[in-house]
This record gives sequence, structure tokens and C-alpha cells, in this order.
Amino acid sequence: MLKFWPMFGRHSGARDSVTTEFGRGWQMQGVVEEIFVTTRGSAAMESVEEVETVEGCGIQGDRYCEGTGFWTQYGDVCQITLIEGEHLDEIEEQGLDIKSGQHRRNIVTRGVDLLGLRGKRFRVGEVVLEYDRSRPPCKHVQDLSERGMTRALRNRGGICARVIQAGPIRSGDAIEEA
Repeated sequence: MLKFWPMFGRHSGARDSVTTEFGRGWQMQGVVEEIFVTTRGSAAMESVEEVETVEGCGIQGDRYCEGTGFWTQYGDVCQITLIEGEHLDEIEEQGLDIKSGQHRRNIVTRGVDLLGLRGKRFRVGEVVLEYDRSRPPCKHVQDLSERGMTRALRNRGGICARVIQAGPIRSGDAIEEA
């Protein structure tokens, strides 16, 4: 079972989760809200409508698939990073500019508990991803954005996922269990 968050209006801070079992009856789906990429570590993230994924690599042209990410030199590579839009809403309410890619994650989701995907494969549009690990924030994120960003992202840093079946990912794509 996966947990999905209600998608009505702005997040108020308290989550009333809805649990559903795939394959039986009505299903709720998460959605891709935004996509961000950058060609090299420390460069500004760019918002795009669509990306192409590469099996076993990540997002074509993105820093980690290209081997130019900041953490690549330390062997810490995430093929694709995802973060919950609901968490970004909470952080923005604290007065931090998190919506313009300052979070340094590739995919902003809405309506799905990403940590609930632990141990699972899931579909994002036509692409099959597999949960790899949680992605806690690092000081490098704060160095590239503003003071307080690392603390704001604590326990809300998103996840890393591996590309199992490649294809395009587009803003508005559904997120569901594979």
C-alpha cells in the first residue's frame, strides 16, 4: 500500500493521508508538478517541461548522468532526485525561496508520500523508477542558495531513484506503483 496526500488547495501543514491499494477499486495518483535539470554541479537549476531518461544513468543531459555533478567526485550519485511539493510549500511559508529550483532536486511531485515508495518500483509517466534511498539535504545546497536552507530541508530532502525503464518524463505525468 502507498500513501497519497489529498491534493486540494495549498498544504495547511497537517497531512491527512489517504491509503489505497493498487489494483483494487479506485486509485489516487501523484503527479509531476515541475522538472529541474542542470548540466553541471553548482550551476543554477533550469525548469523544463520534459526530460528524456537513460536506463541506469538518470536524466539525459543532467549533471549526474553526465558525470559533472558536485557529488560525483565523492562517488555519491543519484540518478534522479524527487521532492514533495507539499514540503516545498511548508518551506516557502518560512520565507525561503525554494520554488525556483533552490532545492536542487530534479522532480517536484504532488500528492504522493515519496518515503512510502521505499523498496518499490513506481511509474512516472512512461518511465519505471525504483526507490534507491532518501536524500537528506547537504550544506552545499545552502552554499548555493540562502542561509537556513539546509535546516529547512531537514527530513524533507526527498529521495533518489534509479531508472529501470527509460523514456520521457513530462510535467503533469502521473506517478503510480509499477
